[in-house]
Amino acid sequence: MTAQPHHRPQVHSPDRPSRRALLGGAAVAALAVATGTGAASAASAAPRAASWPTEFPLPDGFLPEGITIGAKPYAYMGSRADGAVYRTDLRTGEGRVIHEGGTGLVSVGMKLDHDGLLYIAGSTGVARVLDARTGELVTTHQLTDPTGHFINDVILLGDRAWFTDSRDAVLYGVPRGRRTGGIRALPLVGDWVQTPDVNNANGIVGTPDGRGLIVVSSSPGRLYTVDLKTGHATEIALTGADNVVNGDGLVRIGRTLYVVQNRLNLISVFELGAGATTATLRGTLTDPRFDVPTTAARWGDRLYLVNARFTSPQTPDTTFNAVAVTL
Repeated sequence: MTAQPHHRPQVHSPDRPSRRALLGGAAVAALAVATGTGAASAASAAPRAASWPTEFPLPDGFLPEGITIGAKPYAYMGSRADGAVYRTDLRTGEGRVIHEGGTGLVSVGMKLDHDGLLYIAGSTGVARVLDARTGELVTTHQLTDPTGHFINDVILLGDRAWFTDSRDAVLYGVPRGRRTGGIRALPLVGDWVQTPDVNNANGIVGTPDGRGLIVVSSSPGRLYTVDLKTGHATEIALTGADNVVNGDGLVRIGRTLYVVQNRLNLISVFELGAGATTATLRGTLTDPRFDVPTTAARWGDRLYLVNARFTSPQTPDTTFNAVAVTL
């Protein structure tokens, strides 16, 4: 595939000076805190990435939902159709299926660790771990009963991978690496509100200080910080926005929090306050190519998102893609 023209998303910002500081060099410098990779490498990657494709196809009928990018320019995307995993080279837009999945399997939220292990939220009560180099299954963790639960997204923090359950007020911590067992169930208490029969806990990231978690509840659209010791959830007070309804994937860079609001076809950009107990809206990102984006991953000065196309027919012939927007 030939490189696509450089594409800049539509940006709406209520505070232009703050946004310039927020989404410019300061965001790149914060990469070491956000992801554990060097800010210098991210900054040097940006000029090279300017000519890379900003849109690339996925297999027909793939039903994508999750995306993750590690230290190298490869995106890994999961399928709701059969749990397959597709890897794309960001430099060329070319990709292939590295894990075939199977009947009854689902791959939604995912994160790639520095050791090459890929952690996948499996929807029906399970979490799977793959070797991203070979696509082979390393282990399967049965987190909870297969019915009445929706294991939706995952973040890597400390010695565990933390998974959300959209249908239950519990987070699950799985040991990182090739160990099995030792799963920790962390009930959500405090300010947390669990609404029946809708998706609650969805996207998840670590707090800026690395000591807790930030979780978005898609319905009715709230952000919470979660204490890893007690499970106490504190609602984050929003300024400039009433809610983050349809909040799905989260990306954090330093104190900047990106909230993908899937069916609204936009990304809300917040500045987190001290302790991550407040969040001020600094702007929104949108793009005419958005078609119900669900989750996002960062490389250089871009966010890559998969279009789940929830409002379109979900058939074996439905086309799907991923797109990139510039920060």
